[in-house]
Amino acid sequence: MALFSLPPQKVEMVLLALLALAAIFDIRGRRIPNWLTLSGVLLGFLINTLIGPPEGGFLFALEGFLAGFGVYMVLYILRAMGAGDVKLMAAVGALAGWQRWFGIFLITAIVGGAMALLLVTLRRRLGKTLWNVGFILSELGHGRPAYAGKEELDVRSPRAVGLPHGAVIAIGTVFYLAAALRLSR
Repeated sequence: MALFSLPPQKVEMVLLALLALAAIFDIRGRRIPNWLTLSGVLLGFLINTLIGPPEGGFLFALEGFLAGFGVYMVLYILRAMGAGDVKLMAAVGALAGWQRWFGIFLITAIVGGAMALLLVTLRRRLGKTLWNVGFILSELGHGRPAYAGKEELDVRSPRAVGLPHGAVIAIGTVFYLAAALRLSR
């Protein structure tokens, strides 16, 4: 399977519905409900088990789930993501599989970076943000969590400048699907 390939239509429909709801909840209340992410995980396992190999299967869903959960759990531990984002990306992985999840992750990172750059520029915090990036890299290089030294680097802090990452994941996934469609022609 290619990094940029379209999932089966059933998976695509569930994925888009899940992400649309997650984006709405995250934009409105800065929370993604557990019932939504758990439903996404369960549907990912169910649909992919019914589809079976090579386009699906239980192991296909498990690998995607573990990829999404594992990568985002590291970000959660570093306090760069919220728990809802971890569970949402685990659901995306269970639905899309690890290879498609990785493509979604890459595009989401690019989209999130562009949106964050726009946000800090509009808020006239570009210089401060660039200094914070250097601080984060320095602290990680010394094996220390950056949030321990600066409260505004903790995603849980009200002083943090943040984006509703559920919406960023939704937008990144739409871009991924558009790229996969274009490349499949």
